[in-house]
Amino acid sequence: MNTKTENDRLLGAADIRRIADQAGIHPTKRLGQNFVIDPGTVRRIVRLAEVKPGQSVLEVGPGLGSLTLGLLEAGCLVTADEIDSGLARRLPQTVSQRMPEALDRLTVINRDALTLTPQLAGDAGRTDDLTLVANLPYNVATPIILTLLARFANLNRFLVMVQKEVADRLTAGPGSKVYGTPSLKLAWYGRATQAGRIGRHVFWPAPNVDSALVCFVRNEEGHIGEDERTRIRVFALIDAAFGQRRKTLHAALKGLVSPEAFKVAGIDPSRRGETMTIAEFAALERAGREVAA
Repeated sequence: MNTKTENDRLLGAADIRRIADQAGIHPTKRLGQNFVIDPGTVRRIVRLAEVKPGQSVLEVGPGLGSLTLGLLEAGCLVTADEIDSGLARRLPQTVSQRMPEALDRLTVINRDALTLTPQLAGDAGRTDDLTLVANLPYNVATPIILTLLARFANLNRFLVMVQKEVADRLTAGPGSKVYGTPSLKLAWYGRATQAGRIGRHVFWPAPNVDSALVCFVRNEEGHIGEDERTRIRVFALIDAAFGQRRKTLHAALKGLVSPEAFKVAGIDPSRRGETMTIAEFAALERAGREVAA
């Protein structure tokens, strides 16, 4: 197969605009719709995601199908969750026209990703090894990531494109100015790193913010083997600690953590939340239970 034919399988700028025009689709800021128009960027994302043929992939916000086609080209089994009903109806048609042999590897779900569950996700909810690869709507990227990780125990990896500022928060470490609840809550599940920047010119319409890729790998045993109820309690401590960022832990967690629990955990109560690791928050929650027992 020559290079031109290979490139024709993916969507360029003219293809995106033509499909949108034919379907009467207009990108909306409310849904955070910015469509990727560069096949090279699509293949870069797929390559960095390290997906293999037969890999089950969840794509949130497939839009007009740029990344969907790239994932199908790589041989993935793609479950595409699209909140926009018009885009959801159009996606199988686009795949049928550009890559008909891959249509049986595509499942389209029309719903809000924040309401998605394993039971509603079909094969993506049943597989033992699920990867999320997506150009996430920037206004809800963090809630989507944390919601899916909480609900899909089989979601072992992801590579997502998000606003650069969001990527900075998700991957920040203790002491950083942007370290906060997203950094800590994502660290509960595993390790996140940035995997590169994405230029504004590869989108239509071009966003007024910079974009970046975030790569994540889930801890093999979950966070130190803790259960869901423990996670909820730890997250409550995190929320309280950062609810009033300038307060010390002693002040911010008053009524939630006793002085004895700080001693048992070996944590100085005069510290602030932005100095704490996820392991320390977990230790503080565990100490609170031990003291109360």
